[in-house]
Amino acid sequence: MSDHIRITGPMLASPRCGAKTRSGGACRSPAVHGKKRCRMHGGAQGSGAPRPNQNARKHGLFTRDAIAERRQIHALLGEARKLLEEMK
Repeated sequence: MSDHIRITGPMLASPRCGAKTRSGGACRSPAVHGKKRCRMHGGAQGSGAPRPNQNARKHGLFTRDAIAERRQIHALLGEARKLLEEMK
């Protein structure tokens, strides 16, 4: 067995990064040990947003309360439409 295959075999058999590249294909870099992404796509130490991500809390549009309120409004509009259809 050649030295090249013996040396590069484990690297080639390692799990690959699951990220999608800008060209649409899959990233072919090896994933960081214990993670699903390579060092360039979020597997590096300290990459990504901080845990209590305050950047994601800009407007409150997708909070539980806002979603529940929109569902109630949608249900009321549906009932109003049914009443209007019955009146015709």
